Amino acid sequence: MTGFAEKKSDSKTLSAKFSVRSLNHRFFDWNYRGAQIGEVESQLRTILQKKFRRGRFEVFLELIYLKPSAWELRINEDLLRKILSSVEKLSSRLKKGVSFSVDRVFNLPQVMELKRKSFSQEEVGFLESSFERTLDDVLKMRKREGREIARDIRDNLDNIKQAVSWIEKAAEKQPILIREKLKRRMKELSHESPLSEEKLAEEVAYLAQRYDIAEEVARLKSHIEYALQLLSPKRMEPVGRKLDFVAQELFREVNTINSKSQDIEITKKALAIKGEVESIRQQVQNVE
Repeated sequence: MTGFAEKKSDSKTLSAKFSVRSLNHRFFDWNYRGAQIGEVESQLRTILQKKFRRGRFEVFLELIYLKPSAWELRINEDLLRKILSSVEKLSSRLKKGVSFSVDRVFNLPQVMELKRKSFSQEEVGFLESSFERTLDDVLKMRKREGREIARDIRDNLDNIKQAVSWIEKAAEKQPILIREKLKRRMKELSHESPLSEEKLAEEVAYLAQRYDIAEEVARLKSHIEYALQLLSPKRMEPVGRKLDFVAQELFREVNTINSKSQDIEITKKALAIKGEVESIRQQVQNVE
């Protein structure tokens, strides 16, 4: 599911603006950009994984340090003296003044290092709470999208349910269709001896049992009811993977019905069900 949130927060020492974008993904994927925050990044990732199990999350942090005391400045004085001494000697030999501006001197490699001091516990706590508040907004958007997806899936399941009921009634006529097909086949093979009524009845009973779809219909009904339970608003835990599994089982059962069907109308309904199941499968790949 998708979502986006951006939130700015300030503390006494830091100003943080988190931007979080959630994209569809079958698994969990994390992508962090922005201010270098060291080990705090892995702590933010852990916080996110507690709230979300699926999706690609793109996190960007813009961080401003509000106090100069947050920075640590190190100047390599020995190297700087050596550089300035060399410049003086060069000026003497050339009999011409050679000088560097301050900014150029400090841009020389190894002369100066400007480093952020380690975050205090209060600052880490501030970053974590700011990140959590941003994630709460993302969660709201994903829940709203989830409700829309659930409504679409319920429509798919309702269509499947109606088709299954139709198939269940139509399947009662399959033994009659099998008997008629068998009798026509025997007439086409007129050079062979005709089957007796008793033998015909045995063949019809055997084929009717072989092509019986009652078990598949029963399992389809059970899977539909289970899927509807998973979509209940009262359920708070993630159900995406379970729905994915149910969709696979629905597809398997309708494939079996399709292979056993002796009625072209049942075959058409089975194909329609496969279309609905495929729609569900595409939807649930990204559902939390």
